[in-house]
Amino acid sequence: MAIDIQLSKIGISMTEGSLAEWLIADGGHATDGEPLFTLENGKLTNEIDSTATGGLRIPMPGGENCEIRTLLGVHQ
Repeated sequence: MAIDIQLSKIGISMTEGSLAEWLIADGGHATDGEPLFTLENGKLTNEIDSTATGGLRIPMPGGENCEIRTLLGVHQ
């Protein structure tokens, strides 16, 4: 079953963020709890952990600014 990876709010007033870098390549394998990508929001950079285990399909490249709930990738 595919599980969407969306940009989630990490602060009360957050409306968008920048997907700085994927830490696992497209087609790679992610494990639940391991760092998946870095997110920049204002002056902060956070590592966002994977919430599932499985292969990754990444349609959104790093370096993109996106709104909350934007589809970033999919666990397959």
